Amino acid sequence: MTAQSPAQRTLDEHYMARALELASRGRYWCSPNPHVGCVLVRDGVVLGEGFTQPPGGAHAEIEALQQASFCQGATAYVTLEPCSHWGRTGPCVDALLAAGIARVVVAIEDPFPEVAGRGLQRLREAGIAVEVGLMADAARREIVGFLLRVERGWGRVRLKLGASMDGRTAMASGESQWITSSAARQDVQRLRAQSSMIVTGVGTVLADDCALTVRSDELGLEGEPLRRATRRHPTRVVLDTRGQTPAGARVLKGPAETLILHGPDANDMPEQCAEACQVTKNRLDLGAVFARLGALGGNEILVEAGPTLSGAMLQAGLVDEVVLYQAPKWLGSTARPLADMAIDKLADSIEMDYREISRLGPDLRIIAAPVNRH
Repeated sequence: MTAQSPAQRTLDEHYMARALELASRGRYWCSPNPHVGCVLVRDGVVLGEGFTQPPGGAHAEIEALQQASFCQGATAYVTLEPCSHWGRTGPCVDALLAAGIARVVVAIEDPFPEVAGRGLQRLREAGIAVEVGLMADAARREIVGFLLRVERGWGRVRLKLGASMDGRTAMASGESQWITSSAARQDVQRLRAQSSMIVTGVGTVLADDCALTVRSDELGLEGEPLRRATRRHPTRVVLDTRGQTPAGARVLKGPAETLILHGPDANDMPEQCAEACQVTKNRLDLGAVFARLGALGGNEILVEAGPTLSGAMLQAGLVDEVVLYQAPKWLGSTARPLADMAIDKLADSIEMDYREISRLGPDLRIIAAPVNRH
């Protein structure tokens, strides 16, 4: 970034923080687009604010410009590089230039191939003062799923687990409702609402007949936040190598779309929601699975599965973040484990880095990431 006076730096950070706050409002409904915030300021007066609308709607810059009546000479604070190409909407760069914006402060460059610095270049070529990098780490955290999908082919993968203090998820009989509290379950509903896709294995479908939907009455939201959180339904994805999903399963019902990924020798599957996927050693190839989900626009991929799939994903290195809800209960040695993994040596253990530990009612929410991962 260009060197600024301490006073200007403080102002820039203030308005970028506001842009990041606005961006967070779009996290429920923007997928597969990144959620972005924008603030327009001139002479210390906020002229307009905006955040990304659902696909096909206005980007953050356009929302902000529509609030402002006159922007000549103003500064635009944007959490992600303005787009320079035609997609569902027109280029935001053109709108900023037409409005007479004099300075643009951007948190991070957009790695999307059709943008990738071109928006910044066009602004500079037009004589606009452009600065990049302010509060970049915070901006990256806000849209890490989108960034990962562009950079590696699929978005952030979060493994949600609920367990007792001794790491058990259900009794030997399968009884599991409810190990964790209503506060933890509310948080899970918000986690689902922020996700592009919710992935499970057919074993969980057969055992629990899960619906994997967002339940609006359990989100603890109202008004505009509730409207944003429930406007879009995450796609439910069932990994079902042999085609065992019952025709009447709850995961096939309701307003959310469902995708069943199966092997080439699976039983007859409903054509409208089933798709064959690569198989390795008689199981779906998890790398191929997540590459496919990325191709379908999966920025935030939430996995809610049993110990077999959870263990396989951890051992395959496909989990970016574990979200563990831990109840203050002991279920005993015969209860079912968190993850089914055969690890014989301590040196082969999967080391985690605690990112956050917080209290939810009587439970703990532990967010951790495998070491050397995002």
